[in-house]
Amino acid sequence: MTATWTTPDDAPELTEAFFQNAVIHKATSPTTQPSICIHFVRGGPAYLPEIDAYVDFINSHGHQALVHDTGATVPLNAQVVWWMCGRVPSAEARRLKNAFHIHEYASTSAPPKAWLKDFIKHWTQPKPDYRLFQNGWVRERMGFDDGVPHALRDMGVAQTFFDAATQAAHTEFDLVYLGEMNRLLPFVPLLQSIHEAGRTLLLVGDVPDALRTQLPTSVACTGRVPHADVPHQLRRARFGLNLVSNIEPYNQQTSTKLLEYCAVGLPVVSNDYAWVRYFAAHYQGNFHFLRDEPSSWIPSFGEALEAYPYVVPDVRDLAWPKLLNKLSIWQHLHITGGAQ
Repeated sequence: MTATWTTPDDAPELTEAFFQNAVIHKATSPTTQPSICIHFVRGGPAYLPEIDAYVDFINSHGHQALVHDTGATVPLNAQVVWWMCGRVPSAEARRLKNAFHIHEYASTSAPPKAWLKDFIKHWTQPKPDYRLFQNGWVRERMGFDDGVPHALRDMGVAQTFFDAATQAAHTEFDLVYLGEMNRLLPFVPLLQSIHEAGRTLLLVGDVPDALRTQLPTSVACTGRVPHADVPHQLRRARFGLNLVSNIEPYNQQTSTKLLEYCAVGLPVVSNDYAWVRYFAAHYQGNFHFLRDEPSSWIPSFGEALEAYPYVVPDVRDLAWPKLLNKLSIWQHLHITGGAQ
């Protein structure tokens, strides 16, 4: 499949006719504007910063948002149920049949058998009233063609990261890596090259034993830290390290850590894959791309690390409030007066 990323402007325009059967429209008259409560179902332990962003956005407009680990705790009289997919249990969809259902796909299924998992989701998910996809590639991969309106909503960045960029940094490390540490296991030889080049690395996150036992002595680990403390941890290093396995779906999805590196002002060192090339071109960034040949890694982390002509792209338009304010779904849910 050809990699494509499209903007929210490519999504079909939502019409009042489509939303005429939503329960919130039934409850709303021209002279009353009741508070709307949106129930988010996260469905697992995954790190989903977008949920906090949604809750803050909805609350800031005078409405309510509640977060559930399972659909079973969503009340029967729920107006709007927003599923972070995952699988949506058919029984819960039927139980909440009077609600307006939104299915959000921030990613596609992970290996092994990713295509099979996505195929099963395609054919077994209950039909929602609306869908959100992280980008056009995720939308195409899921392959829904049932007339349900949709929009694209990429990952954003919390304001605390932009605030950190204006503060003085006390650097202790050459490089920092943020994210799911299990995904670093294929990159252990590259981490060893960082050590052999005489560089230091900080890992921000919970490091599993399977990785910890293979780490060079120059690697430091913070363990799990509160999200509010992440910008400070990133500013302890001079460069952000973005390592993503060059296989689908990982190489087609937004790297949240890279956005956060840019937001705090860190130059980025990255392996080379489809999405990061697209992002660098779209946002006029210049990243130090690592080649696949192991023999090139030690030189890349040597003098080249300092000499590379980095350009940190401006990602202020990806601040969560700006990003979310562009979604037309809020107008039709009566959360805002309209998309900006």
